[in-house]
Amino acid sequence: MEDTAVLLPPEDHALSPRTGWTRAHWEAAADGLLDAVLPWAGPGHALIDLPRATPSWSGRRSDAHEGFARTFLLAALRIAGAGGADPHGLLDRYAAGLDAGTRHPTTARDLTDDDPASWPVVTDRGQAMVEAAAIAFALRLTRPWLWDRLPADVRTRTARWLAETLHRTPNDNNWWLFPLAVGGFLAEAGIEEHAARAAVRRGLERIDRFYLGDGWYTDGRPRAFDHYNGWALHLYPVLHAHLADDRALLAEYGPRLAAHLADYAHLFGGDGAPVHQGRSLIYRFAATAPLWAGTLTGHTPLTPGTTRRLASGALRHFLDRGATGPDGLLTLGWYGPHPPLVQPYSGPASPYWAASGFLGLLLPADHPAWTDREEPAPAERRDTVRALPGPGWLVQSTAADGLVRLHNHGSDDQPADRVHPDDPHYARLAHSTATGPVHTGPADNHLALLVDGEPTERGPITPLATGNGWAASTHRPRAAGQPLPGVTVTSLTLAHGADEVRAHLVVGAPPGTPLREGGWAVAGDHLPPARPGTGTAAAATATAHTLDGRLLTSELRALHGYTAARTSPVPDGTAFGAAAALPVLTGATGGAAHLLVCAARLTADRLTTARLTTAHLTAARLTAAADELPSLDGLTADVAAAPDGAYRLRVRWPDGAVHEAELSPGAACARRLPPGART
Repeated sequence: MEDTAVLLPPEDHALSPRTGWTRAHWEAAADGLLDAVLPWAGPGHALIDLPRATPSWSGRRSDAHEGFARTFLLAALRIAGAGGADPHGLLDRYAAGLDAGTRHPTTARDLTDDDPASWPVVTDRGQAMVEAAAIAFALRLTRPWLWDRLPADVRTRTARWLAETLHRTPNDNNWWLFPLAVGGFLAEAGIEEHAARAAVRRGLERIDRFYLGDGWYTDGRPRAFDHYNGWALHLYPVLHAHLADDRALLAEYGPRLAAHLADYAHLFGGDGAPVHQGRSLIYRFAATAPLWAGTLTGHTPLTPGTTRRLASGALRHFLDRGATGPDGLLTLGWYGPHPPLVQPYSGPASPYWAASGFLGLLLPADHPAWTDREEPAPAERRDTVRALPGPGWLVQSTAADGLVRLHNHGSDDQPADRVHPDDPHYARLAHSTATGPVHTGPADNHLALLVDGEPTERGPITPLATGNGWAASTHRPRAAGQPLPGVTVTSLTLAHGADEVRAHLVVGAPPGTPLREGGWAVAGDHLPPARPGTGTAAAATATAHTLDGRLLTSELRALHGYTAARTSPVPDGTAFGAAAALPVLTGATGGAAHLLVCAARLTADRLTTARLTTAHLTAARLTAAADELPSLDGLTADVAAAPDGAYRLRVRWPDGAVHEAELSPGAACARRLPPGART
């Protein structure tokens, strides 16, 4: 599909056999995005007030300032990557904006005819601090062509405005890196050097406390794992170190980035999509920033051809699927607009955080990242199941379809001192590159007990362990904001090839407590007519025609502990399309300890019927191209209750591989047997 409003050069499939895109496509995309915002620039180009009916919680002036700052960073990357060439006169426009915006910084939230140009002042935990970082990086990148040529009074006012960031308190998460970014530029420019260097030091010291090892940070909260790892927590320290030519600092933070990329490269699908998980997903192809940062600094395990394939794949994925509207502006959504994806802090220019995804333009045109032939992404090379102990994830991909699934047993984004309502972009048991969470009605990939008809939430997740093809966690289901007294759920996911087996051990719920589990929600531009047998007592099926022409089929099959199945429409759709449907299983607890298992399958382009031969466990399959997959008929599972209250599981996969597992309240373990044990 070709929905992009950007004028692009011809594709080069000799150099880029996967995407067809080259450096020229990145340059054209940057130019198109910058051209589209120009009509929305206000007096003096100080604010770029993009259209939206409702402003963010920071107000319309802040939103317009965000428009200036984030597009300034994009312009800076484009110009610095071209060695200062600026045929469109962008530097003059942004220089004028620096002049007009810093004359009278204001606390006024709205724009008025009396003051349509002033920037918001920098305050403690205020949005202006975020945008100051983008402006600082932009000034640093373009210093020879912009900062060094500004009139002295404009430099003084701009430096004064930026320096306020050094003395303000950030939110206790990745925000510590915004004063770092400002401090790096000001120290280099010889302005408030002591305070600037102190801000850099404080930022690094604070994020060091967030670092859990093996390339993974948590974003301030105890278990907040998401794309901020790449596009902030790794990006800012290494980019600062690179621009400062600080070899010692890069030697410390570069290996962390390299370790992260070894995992992160597995979170992109064969169609270019990053895994749909976490907050700020409207930033879209900002997900490519850490890929480029690794290549830029020399701290990456990826070949140049793989880096470009992943990055170009992501950029093209979104531009081909409606990320920009008819006016060329980035929309507030994943593909087109999708309001449930928008956080309260997001304004109409927030998607331009994606500017950092153009970091690769800093690499010279003759760098191997631009000249080497594209190589397949990890998800295209072989079927992979990769355990990530830090975030408590199990990442599963299949080469036949390029789909990536993320089984979540460790990221909840819950604060340390209180419990928030579940965010479906963190709390779900699984996420993927082809599906998004449901925001109304029965939840996808979630086991809920029903209390007075209302579903429980997962709440804080306690990871138990990850291993070869498995991950497990436990949680206390919550209703009306409180944990259910004495109730725990221990969950285990086994994965092999395209298949997964889920098991849940519910302990402490009164007998007869209703329960419900949702499978993968499929979405697209329309739903085909329901197929016969899509709502039997044992299984339910939902299908959707996706925006890129695939037919996704999601099947959910009861194996143990459920009594009914149905297909539920999703009236509000998901981020992947307005038309959506969801298979659902229901049942009730039968005793103090109740084992639940169900089977799910998501396929495309070939209608198949999954028939499992045992009624003991749950097997799940998520795939978008089932042509070469073995039937799930060959999956068998046996369960045995032990006297100590544990349940022992033995799963034989369709190809003969075997996993054994054990679940007990608050504990789980599994192992894959060697080939000789496949009986």
